[in-house]
Amino acid sequence: MASVQWRSRGRNYEAELQRCHPEGLPVEFGDYHPLKPIMVTDTKTRRGARKGSTSSSSSSSSSAPVDPLSSMLDGTDPLSMFAATETSAAASHSSSVGDLGRKRRVKEEEALGADFEPWSTKRGEILARFTTTEKLSINLCMGSDRGKAPNPGSSAVSEKVRTRLEELDDLEEGSHRELLNLSQQDYANRIEELNQSLKEAWSSDQKVKALKIVIQCSKLLSDTSVIQFYPSKFVLITDILDTFGRLVYDRIWTMCSDPRPLPDSFTVEDVNDTAKETCLNWFFKIASIRELLPRLYVEAAILKCNRFLSKSGIQETLPRLTAMIRGMGDPLVAAYARAYLCRVGMEVAPHLKESLNANVFDLLATFRQISGDSVQKQLHLQKVEVPAYLMLYSPAINWILQCVAYRAPEPLLTEMMERCKMMANNALLLNSIMRAFRPEFVATRATDFIGMIKDCDESGFPKHLLYGSLGRSLACADPPESERLTILNEAWKVITKVRNPQDYMNCAEIWVEFTCRHFAKREVNTVLADIIKHMTPDRAFEEAYPQLQSVIRKILTYFHDFSVLFSMERFLPFLDMFQKDSVRVEVCKSIMEVFIKHQLELTRDPVILNAMLHICKTMHDSVNALTLEDEKRSLALLIIGFIRMVSFGRDFEQQLSFCVEARATFCNLEPVLVQLIHTVNQLAMETRMVMKGNHSRKTAAFVRACAAYCFITIPSLSSIFSRLHLYLLSGQVALANQCLSQADAFLKAAVSVLPEVPRSISVEGKLRSSESFLLDFINNFLATLLVVPDHPEHGVLYLVRGLLNMVQDYTWEDNSDAKVRIYISALPLLAAMSQETYLYSIHKVDSNETLYGGDPKFLSEINKLCETLIGQILDHLKTLTRDEQSMRRQSALAFSLFGVLLAHGDLKNNKLSQLSINLWNLSHKHGHSETRVSIRTLESIRHQAQRPDMAHLSDTIQRLALQSRT
Repeated sequence: MASVQWRSRGRNYEAELQRCHPEGLPVEFGDYHPLKPIMVTDTKTRRGARKGSTSSSSSSSSSAPVDPLSSMLDGTDPLSMFAATETSAAASHSSSVGDLGRKRRVKEEEALGADFEPWSTKRGEILARFTTTEKLSINLCMGSDRGKAPNPGSSAVSEKVRTRLEELDDLEEGSHRELLNLSQQDYANRIEELNQSLKEAWSSDQKVKALKIVIQCSKLLSDTSVIQFYPSKFVLITDILDTFGRLVYDRIWTMCSDPRPLPDSFTVEDVNDTAKETCLNWFFKIASIRELLPRLYVEAAILKCNRFLSKSGIQETLPRLTAMIRGMGDPLVAAYARAYLCRVGMEVAPHLKESLNANVFDLLATFRQISGDSVQKQLHLQKVEVPAYLMLYSPAINWILQCVAYRAPEPLLTEMMERCKMMANNALLLNSIMRAFRPEFVATRATDFIGMIKDCDESGFPKHLLYGSLGRSLACADPPESERLTILNEAWKVITKVRNPQDYMNCAEIWVEFTCRHFAKREVNTVLADIIKHMTPDRAFEEAYPQLQSVIRKILTYFHDFSVLFSMERFLPFLDMFQKDSVRVEVCKSIMEVFIKHQLELTRDPVILNAMLHICKTMHDSVNALTLEDEKRSLALLIIGFIRMVSFGRDFEQQLSFCVEARATFCNLEPVLVQLIHTVNQLAMETRMVMKGNHSRKTAAFVRACAAYCFITIPSLSSIFSRLHLYLLSGQVALANQCLSQADAFLKAAVSVLPEVPRSISVEGKLRSSESFLLDFINNFLATLLVVPDHPEHGVLYLVRGLLNMVQDYTWEDNSDAKVRIYISALPLLAAMSQETYLYSIHKVDSNETLYGGDPKFLSEINKLCETLIGQILDHLKTLTRDEQSMRRQSALAFSLFGVLLAHGDLKNNKLSQLSINLWNLSHKHGHSETRVSIRTLESIRHQAQRPDMAHLSDTIQRLALQSRT
């Protein structure tokens, strides 16, 4: 294998292509064919199908065999049956008492429906809204009645009642605790500690201690000494009550679930006597509580347990508890007690609307107490204004009205409106009514509500809050069309007079949606102008960025025609109010996301282009050295989405001018520059398509300008593989447009960059060898070189030689075969170059086949180069004998070179034929070859040897033997 004489095999590409075409056979209609699609219809799902009938679409023909997959569609295959068995076993195993409790709670939540806003969503809002800086106290004085002499008349009291009273009054030593000067956070922490103490006492079977904790926590709800904090205190303490209620219910449920679990729809008859006795014991203990407030709260907490005692227990208990609240003197305490009762009532019996309605009417009756002397004196002592005091009622009233209004008929709203009109200080109630009832009901009466808002007392409850509540309903439901403009004008008259910027913005944000929903750009522009007028003085917009962002989102929700959007005079000035960089970029990103999603047609509208360039430039200019790569990638994708939507039609010069401007604008985002290069290359190819490959002087100059744009832009990219691929792609585009000197420059630039390729590159944050990427690129490059004509001043095959020289000089990894693999890949290229007619060519570009016309000197140069490459490959193969891994590499390389010689070499040449046989034997020498591949290769050679022009392969194949592995 020391010397070899290369000679390429002559190829007739058209004849080979014809031989590769499959032989077509006619198929008669109705005959079964293995590739004909089989449609299967599951007859079990077809209603009214006659038993035993078969759909005509169930198979391709009556003679077709049964499809083995279709028989499994009934789910009777072993895997389906196994899965079903496992599922049912797992389900039965998981139906423990704890799981049943969880499923029970889920089912109860579902009974209200997804349209009912649960208390859990309001809890966090109340805690965040009602805060205080004053010091709070917790007074747990559970032993106030200890040591009292028994009442002389108590002889009639049963022994059980006396025992329960003693249990509640008999306390451990040191149970009296008073915590003073607590901050709001300390107070919340102490309440959470009590909640944990409750759970620990319950788990250690100290049920009476648990009840005492709940009673004393309930007593705290009578304290209104820090009145601004009362709604938050209510939330924290009712969490403890909820925990207690669940513990009691689950305990009794567990007692009923032995030996079989109690069904969700159980009746009193399903409850055993032990569970009933335990349940009664709890109710008797609670009935023994002396004070009204804790007795009410604790009984309400376990209201659901009435199901274990009586079918109508809840229905009878709710009216009684409702009536008990009338004994509470403080209207705020009574309002929240009603709210808790409604909460529990909606969870256990949402169908009992009569009791819920009674709570509302009782609440209305107590409203006159707000102006009473006791309340006014309390407000004076705590220095609380009446509007602030009224706001304390809003969570309770909103919740009560939400419960009452849930799926209530429309006449109830009319009744509530009439009652509201008859009340003084009715603004708070009116606000809650608008928020509680269905938006459709409110929208149809929007004009009536506006009239009621006008009649409200401004000093008690600000009117802009009322308009805000009305606006929320109108954003979800449409008022009569004839009234919409009047409604907007009346509302905006009040909103525009609000002096406090935060209050103004909270209300304006709501009504922007109504304006966008029902009006055109003129009205929206007017609203934006008013917002700018209110928020610009003293830079008030800096404190209202969330609301201003919400305004933008709502406008983008309803305006998807960006030519209309950007033609609003005040839209861009509105954007200028976002002067904090992070917020400004977020707003720009939201605009770009909507643009990319909804701008379905390419655009050249100058209004859109100027505005979008401004927005994209804002995003681009936010990039700095500290910007994360993910953020850069996100911004680049948005800008790329905009660039792809810009098209000037046949005005290609204007398109190129846009790309020039975009390159200067977005120079810091490399993916955008890559996209611009692709856009310009596509522009050149579109020009070629329009001219059908026959460029005029003007279009030829234009495509050269496109090539110049790419040639200038590519070096600015930091990613070396991006540069390589774009040099090659741009060279291919230039070649397709007959720009030979430009193509030559691109390809030479690519070759000059190759030595800079590092041995490892970062891929998705991990270092990987660059060898595989480099091999892919060079193979692509070699395929392009077939159609590239030689430069008249640089000699024969100067680009091929330059590439191979680079490969020779490149510092490859140790123990790498990459260089030799490239040499093997170059042999098919050189063989293709020696053909009289090339496999492919470019229109109006003369390749070397035309330039040299089969000149013997040209062919001689090719053959010499091939011999040199083969010599280099063989020298490398001789070195791969050190170990098992080296011999495995030797086998693979030898077989690859054998395949090249077989496909492209003229094996009539004895030396070349002997070389191919030696390579075959070398690849099989150590048993590392793939036997199946070898067998298929031999079959292919036998098939080729049957052709007259390839008969010489018959001798070769007789000398190719398969060697078994030893």
